[in-house]
Amino acid sequence: MGADSGARGTARPATTHPHPATAARPTVLTGATVVLPPETVHNGQLIIDGTRIGRTAPANAQFIDVTGHYVVPGFVDIHNHGGGGASFTSGSVDDILKGIHTHRLHGTTTLVASTVTGDMDFLTRRAGLLSELAEQGEIAGIHFEGPFISPCRKGAHAEDLLRDPHPADVRKLLDASRGQARMVTLATELPGGTDSVRLLAEHGVIAAIGHTDATYEQTVEAIDAGATVATHLFNAMPPLGHRTPGPIAALLEDDRITVELINDGTHLHPAALQLAFHRAGARRVAFITDAMDAAGFGDGRYWLGPLEVEVADGVARLASDGTIAGSTLTLDRAFQRAVTVDGLSVEDAVQALSATPARLLGMSDRIGSLEPGKDADLVLLDADFELKGVMRRGEWVVGPQLG
Repeated sequence: MGADSGARGTARPATTHPHPATAARPTVLTGATVVLPPETVHNGQLIIDGTRIGRTAPANAQFIDVTGHYVVPGFVDIHNHGGGGASFTSGSVDDILKGIHTHRLHGTTTLVASTVTGDMDFLTRRAGLLSELAEQGEIAGIHFEGPFISPCRKGAHAEDLLRDPHPADVRKLLDASRGQARMVTLATELPGGTDSVRLLAEHGVIAAIGHTDATYEQTVEAIDAGATVATHLFNAMPPLGHRTPGPIAALLEDDRITVELINDGTHLHPAALQLAFHRAGARRVAFITDAMDAAGFGDGRYWLGPLEVEVADGVARLASDGTIAGSTLTLDRAFQRAVTVDGLSVEDAVQALSATPARLLGMSDRIGSLEPGKDADLVLLDADFELKGVMRRGEWVVGPQLG
């Protein structure tokens, strides 16, 4: 989501405070509560050897006592439009890297870059640029949120740029992405929607149902065709009704669907979040940010494509009509809110922030849990679930801050 060079906000410097013992040598974190998942080890240790989690501590390992802290897997965000004042839709490469780094400072070690609605020529060019960053390992792929969405549930997307999800247009985006497209959000009830779901499934790309005005029956049809994700469940879709249950009931009841939730206190009432967890379970929930440029940056005026956005008190809304326009959320705050406000267990929060999205991306062999052989991606949290350190592929991005 897009601030251009005219974006205004209060910059928050991206500073880190390295621990003295962070030279390039094996590291053992000791005394921690290590949330793997699926199990939690108290007074445990975690070995980092190079870029991977190790099994045994080498003789030259350095030991860091993190007693009283949690060590959890690095967070995985499958729906993120930007941060640090930078847009993944319209920013330069340097801007995009700034946005990625902003979220890494908040614990997101794996990120899928999301675009918003634009014309097809623009989106295909954008796909080429983002594909380069995916090939370099900076992002885990591309998510196209729009233009194939319903004008009835467009949210903060430009209506004049929307189009039906004809398979030929969807194929253009896949081709332009050079194998780096990970997800496409569709209003599957529109002409071509079901066929496009099948096309995406055939190419191993996630078909996500969202910004939709579908009925319950139409949603079931899309799921049977291969859709596997609900884009920010509850938002930008018809509400749950007792006679017309709509897409929410169909998405919650089907074990093939992973539901995205934006846990920022604005997009969802806690009761709605609890409903999703009770019905779907943590293994079918992926916490996302749906972040726009202001995440980690500040209040002010930004641009979402051609639409002006006003961010006040951390809430992003269209200046024209007050429609919510993404979020300013970071996943460390989503984690903290989940366990301190929503009453989730630490294990369920880790599942929704790391293991479930890693599985969805087909990356569970590398990320999503703290098992030997996987990437050394981790987040260090204190007893109040405040972020105190971030490691990505064996290198400290933040901390550890133990003073």
